[in-house]
Amino acid sequence: MQVDVMLSPKPLAQMGDTARAVAASGLDGIVFTEAGRTAYLSAAVAAAAAPGLALGTGVAVAFPRSPMVTAQVAWELQEATGGNFRLGLGTQVRTHVVRRYGVDFESPGPRLRDYVLAVKDCFAAFRGDPLDHHGRFYTLDWMSAQWSPGKIAVADPKVDIAAVNPWMLKMAGEVADGVHVHPIGEPGYLARHVLPKVAEGAATTGRNVDDVTIIVPVNLIVGDTDEERAADREMMRGMLSFYGSTPNYAFIWDEAGFDGTTARIRERQKAGDMAGMAKEISDDHLATFCTEATWDGLAQALVDTYRGVAGRIILYNAAMGAPDRVAERLPRFGEVARQVRALTA
Repeated sequence: MQVDVMLSPKPLAQMGDTARAVAASGLDGIVFTEAGRTAYLSAAVAAAAAPGLALGTGVAVAFPRSPMVTAQVAWELQEATGGNFRLGLGTQVRTHVVRRYGVDFESPGPRLRDYVLAVKDCFAAFRGDPLDHHGRFYTLDWMSAQWSPGKIAVADPKVDIAAVNPWMLKMAGEVADGVHVHPIGEPGYLARHVLPKVAEGAATTGRNVDDVTIIVPVNLIVGDTDEERAADREMMRGMLSFYGSTPNYAFIWDEAGFDGTTARIRERQKAGDMAGMAKEISDDHLATFCTEATWDGLAQALVDTYRGVAGRIILYNAAMGAPDRVAERLPRFGEVARQVRALTA
């Protein structure tokens, strides 16, 4: 089981030192989110600064970029990392795509399916095959040697997608190499939805669920003292309440036994009560949606929860918080990663 850390892109001048610190810690790699800063530029700086580090986007927004542009960037990053880059793509939500990026959002699931296939057809064209993609949303059928980045000495990048609802999970099984589970993807949700739907989709294209890497972000509450764990608890209350305000995720909370969580959080959100949103996340929520342990017990807790389910786990909040606290804890998370690898070898 591979153990990565989640990072939000930083100013590029800082990313080299950050990547070297992650590599030195013993963690396997970095998964970059994308919000105000792009994931790809941070990945490029990290690739140059820390050769051998596994890098990926978790996730980059697909639709504002053409499949060809995304394929070219992923191709160069795969080459730069020596074959250690994974392209993680997502739809984002309508408001962002239409109003912030200014592009279409109709039929996002089928559009993303076509996008993934188009990207893979671009990869084939870079290796010399004719470019011949004719999908519902994207048509790509012209490529000359002058405009191709050319062959690389490593395999094509893996293409992963973010998926929450059953249709998207099935689609991931059909066409993607991996699926990024949402940060509120607690173990019950993985068993009820992720594994069955990914397996169902994989079967339609002659694969099985083991051919699709399940990539799971883990919300951590870790420490040997109540004070240390309390800081993580408060961070997670805020994070979970943010995600809990999204109506499309309400079924995850409800099925986990927390009916009405999304409605209550949204009431607080509409009132502008951010502190009240976090207060809606109870200790029972934290017990379900987070992994809590001492430092000595964390590796075993992660293995017990995710062995046989996740091919990669991402320590979601390991690099969040005050810089001094992150710097002190990062080597400890690296040691946890080494223990997880040993336990799952």
